[in-house]
Amino acid sequence: MQLVLRPYQPSDVENLVKHANNFNISKYLTNKFPFPYEEKDGKAFIQLALSHDPLQIKAIVLNDEVIGSIGVHQLTDIYSKSAEMGYWIAEEHWGKGIAPLVIKEMLKYGFETFDIERIFARTSHTNLASQQVLKKAGFVFEAELKGTIFKNGEYFDELIFGFRKHQLS
Repeated sequence: MQLVLRPYQPSDVENLVKHANNFNISKYLTNKFPFPYEEKDGKAFIQLALSHDPLQIKAIVLNDEVIGSIGVHQLTDIYSKSAEMGYWIAEEHWGKGIAPLVIKEMLKYGFETFDIERIFARTSHTNLASQQVLKKAGFVFEAELKGTIFKNGEYFDELIFGFRKHQLS
C-alpha cells in the first residue's frame, strides 16, 4: 500500500468525482461539498486547492488514485494561532486506518508550515467514526455546541476536537 499526501493535479478530477459523489460522505460535510458531486465541482475544487500558497489542501492518494482530501486552514484575527482541519476519505476505505495516518501527517505539515499553536476539527455528534479517528490521531475533545449544525433539514450538535503543537512527538 502506497499512501501519500500531495498537491492536487488537474488529472485527478475523475477519481475525485468518483469517490466524492457519495451521500454518505457529503452528509457529514458542509454544504460547500455538494451532492451529487459532478465534474464541474471537482474541477472547481482542484482549482481552489491549488490557489493557496502555501498549500492548505492536499489529495489523499492510495496506489496512485485520489481517494480523499485533507486540509488545514489557518484562521485570522484573534484566532490566527489556530487552524481548522477538514478531511474525507472514500467510503470503500473507511475503517482501514488510513484517516489517522493522513491526519498525523497533515498535523506535522500544518505546524511546520503555518505560525499556529492549535489545529482543531469539528464533527457532528452522529459522526462517531470521525470522532474515533480524531481521538486515534491524538486530538482531545474540547467542546460540544448544542444544535449548531443544520444539515438536510435536521439539527446536530457540533463536537470540537483540538490538537496542540506541543503534542507532536
